[in-house]
Amino acid sequence: MMKNLLSGTVLFLFLITTTTTLAQSPCKVGVQAPPVGFSTWAPASEIKVYVLENNFVENELPFLLRAMDAWNAASHLTDSKVRFEYKGLTAAQLYCENCLTIRRAPVFDKSNRHLATLRASSGTPNQTITWANITIDPLLTNAGTLTNAVAHELGHSFGLLDCYSCSARSTVMIKFKGINVPNEMNGPSDCDLAQVKAVYQSLAQLKSKRPPKPLVIDEGEEPREDDTPIVVPKP
Repeated sequence: MMKNLLSGTVLFLFLITTTTTLAQSPCKVGVQAPPVGFSTWAPASEIKVYVLENNFVENELPFLLRAMDAWNAASHLTDSKVRFEYKGLTAAQLYCENCLTIRRAPVFDKSNRHLATLRASSGTPNQTITWANITIDPLLTNAGTLTNAVAHELGHSFGLLDCYSCSARSTVMIKFKGINVPNEMNGPSDCDLAQVKAVYQSLAQLKSKRPPKPLVIDEGEEPREDDTPIVVPKP
């Protein structure tokens, strides 16, 4: 049964194929605003958030939840009306409708340099997310960076793509300079909110249309490409 369930899982289906800006000036895609394209939570969804038990120490939990609070506070500005509610610890990944599980697992290696990823399942006619999980590498331990990473991955669940060329602090979708180096983005920027609003406006227009095919796989959180080496502690 689990195998059949996972066979229907996708990593970010495209909702909109264009990468031109959907936000108004001065939010320029690739400079201050991220492009859009991923599937999203259905409008007005109440997302039940769980944390996998024994994956995080107690004093890390507030930093995970801080990112959700930031997105909740801006919900009315995006037309999404999506809200996250922490439901507690869980012994296993959950696949219920509108469930989000946060967990730890190795995702970092020298080839992909990922620090965290969002995996989402979308099986509805309008390509809205059914359930999702955020996986954070155990190497990521800085409290502030935990908040930044969750805020970034939640951005993916609202249709935002990575913006590696965007200016520092212009969007929650920017890169990290290195492992455990905070990017100071605990929640969405004004440009992020404008893009998300445009995504949900487009979603409303696409309700009666056939959904486009999957085109993109999330690349997750990555350190910025620079000359500073990223040192991974030896086991």
